[in-house]
Amino acid sequence: MAAKGQKIRIKVKSFDKNIIQEAVTLIVDTAARTGAIVIGPIPLPTKRKMVTVNRSTFVNKDARDQFEMRTHIRLLDITEVNPKTVDALTNLSLQSGVDVTIKMLAA
Repeated sequence: MAAKGQKIRIKVKSFDKNIIQEAVTLIVDTAARTGAIVIGPIPLPTKRKMVTVNRSTFVNKDARDQFEMRTHIRLLDITEVNPKTVDALTNLSLQSGVDVTIKMLAA
């Protein structure tokens, strides 16, 4: 599973900042219970995607709506990983709307 000199990098993405905060808190608590050291959460810059749409389909070109979609990103590094930590993180159930990417890195 996890070798002695490895660490885990977790990248969490969500559109809702409250949901991402709950997910990060759950991940940090789970990793700390297994004896691992958690570095973070480090908030990365929020990505904004702007979309402009015409209000009507045929006329009134000046009437437009603008929508914005924000993606909040947090980064976590977990060091001193043991097999219990890996098992606890893989069995973790998070809310829907949270995208989690886990990478194993050599320290």
